[in-house]
Amino acid sequence: MSSLTAPSRAAAHHGPLPVVAVLVTPQTAASVVYGMYDLFKSAGRDWPMVEGGAPGPALLDPVIASAHTGMVRVANDVAIEVQRSLDQLPHPTAVCVPELLVSPNGLLDGLYDAEVQWLSRCHARGALLATACSGALLLGEAGLLDGEDATTHWAFCDMLQERYPLARVRPQRAMVTAGEGQRLVMAGGGSSWMDLALYLIARLASIEAAMQVARLNLIDWHHIGQQPFARMARSRQIEDAVIGRCQAWVAEHYTHGAPVAAMTQLSGLAERSFQRRFKLATGMTPLEYTQTVRIEEAKHLLETTANPIEEVAEEVGYDDAAFFSRLFKRSVNLSPAQYRRRFGGMRAALGDRQAPLHS
Repeated sequence: MSSLTAPSRAAAHHGPLPVVAVLVTPQTAASVVYGMYDLFKSAGRDWPMVEGGAPGPALLDPVIASAHTGMVRVANDVAIEVQRSLDQLPHPTAVCVPELLVSPNGLLDGLYDAEVQWLSRCHARGALLATACSGALLLGEAGLLDGEDATTHWAFCDMLQERYPLARVRPQRAMVTAGEGQRLVMAGGGSSWMDLALYLIARLASIEAAMQVARLNLIDWHHIGQQPFARMARSRQIEDAVIGRCQAWVAEHYTHGAPVAAMTQLSGLAERSFQRRFKLATGMTPLEYTQTVRIEEAKHLLETTANPIEEVAEEVGYDDAAFFSRLFKRSVNLSPAQYRRRFGGMRAALGDRQAPLHS
């Protein structure tokens, strides 16, 4: 079934959603808090909305947490409304600790006692603890880095090693997973909090859900532009039942040798009327739509398999691999091989880092 019209490939959750607490302190950067919160909210919900016009089921339950409820004024004088106090969140599935706007030469003694004690309790109860940038310092304060690999923003690596000498600080690594059950996750500096959020979505929901969020938000591939994903939004079905039936048919039969002729026959319309109504409903001609379905399937195959480009072309309905490659590049702005290296590599990285979350 085509990824263009199929339900989200992300696994559906039954029962309570995984609760992901985003920890706020007065030294937190608001952009990271809200950025993580938005990405977690997006998982499972937004991709079906772009594909079919209706939001899908949420896969995660993010919560903004702090020592106390109410408003917390954080770094750069931004006010954040706290949704739950730490006492109200004894059993989160995962905790995210954003960066701390503190000096690499400063003192932490006594600044985060409540947060450190809460993190220790959460970890003891099986939660996954994830940190971005200098947030890793709180894992060190909780004594959780002893004997473990660790990373943080490059400016804080020396401080992390000096303050917690039993940790094995890996300044060259953008992300580290450590501890029992790989329940300590640390990302380096800058925009690596986005990689951290994708990792958590992959681990707590599914790799496919993380890939969908990455595509929607152009994460780590900003220089590509929006063209690889823009056509998805143009293809959503509307209330023309005849055209909707044809869309459903081509989603299952996109390898058909003459799909446009078959859809025309299925519609019961004259060819010219069918072409006009189809473009009015989808914004594309029937041929453009069929090609878009095929390209979307090709993207998924390029991400998830190591099949040769020729085989991918054949699987989505093209006997001429060179023609397929030209069509793919015109549509996506990347060659099939370039797309595989970028997005297949992201999926592989997420899969390699996945580990079961022990309760």
